Amino acid sequence: MTLSEMLNIGLMQGFAGLSLFSVLLLMGLGLAIIFGQMGVINMAHGEFMTIGAYTIYLFSHLAEAYAPRLVQSYFLFAIVAAFLLAFAVGWLAEWAFIRHLYKRPLDTLLATWGLSLGMQQIFRSSFGAKEVSPTLPDWLMGSWAPAPGLDIPINGMFVMALTLVVTCGVLLALYRSRWGLRVRATVANRVMANATGINTRKTDRLTFAIGCGIAGVAGAAFTTIGSTGPTSGSLYIVDAFLVVTFGGAASLLGTVVSAFGIAQTQSIAEFFMTGSMAKVLTLMTIVTILMLRPQGLFAAKVRR
Repeated sequence: MTLSEMLNIGLMQGFAGLSLFSVLLLMGLGLAIIFGQMGVINMAHGEFMTIGAYTIYLFSHLAEAYAPRLVQSYFLFAIVAAFLLAFAVGWLAEWAFIRHLYKRPLDTLLATWGLSLGMQQIFRSSFGAKEVSPTLPDWLMGSWAPAPGLDIPINGMFVMALTLVVTCGVLLALYRSRWGLRVRATVANRVMANATGINTRKTDRLTFAIGCGIAGVAGAAFTTIGSTGPTSGSLYIVDAFLVVTFGGAASLLGTVVSAFGIAQTQSIAEFFMTGSMAKVLTLMTIVTILMLRPQGLFAAKVRR
């Protein structure tokens, strides 16, 4: 194998890590926002991702069956629908369950786990137990070849661009909107935020729904690189929790750095060993670092 071929393989492996980084970051962003604002460990977060993935599949099926001319353009509209549907279900879940369990972390953990199992059964009853894949538009297929022997998949580049747009949107909303101002005030000091007239309950509900909506976008991105089944979300939930814990709870910068580090470590390790061993190596590295720095890489200072 020549040096040029090894370089191309290394670049393609690194790009595969960037695709995984994009999905983990979208999942971790929603979790970090919810945990940072309310301290809720949302075990059903993976199922909100699955809602987004099934939304894309549903739009694809409808476009093929009733409007074939829209097959090439439905995807962008379906991403918006994935966000809105996950947002609406998240809003309903917060109103029905979560708001009664604040400051009861164990009860919240069990309630969201039960919600997760219930949603998986709904997916299984609605779409079947088998995994499904949407028909992707032609512009998402194929690869870009900047050099001989080097192929960069277009769907991977789209996922990265989508992640960049969502991440910038979340940062702008947090630091340039009234919702972001209320969220930061509530995270800094909930009692004082209440005293100044901020409706922290309404802020909690909106924040929970937005976090779920971002998970829906993660599900939409996931459909471009994998098939969707009733338990697809649960496969990513552990990695998403690792991202949030390793980066530091309530720290968006930590979430970005952590997602990048975990995805690249896992992707590069898979080049030299099996997938299972790569996961073990990644997990051992994270556990070792957390033993030395329990608060994570970029822990935010909050007062509750």
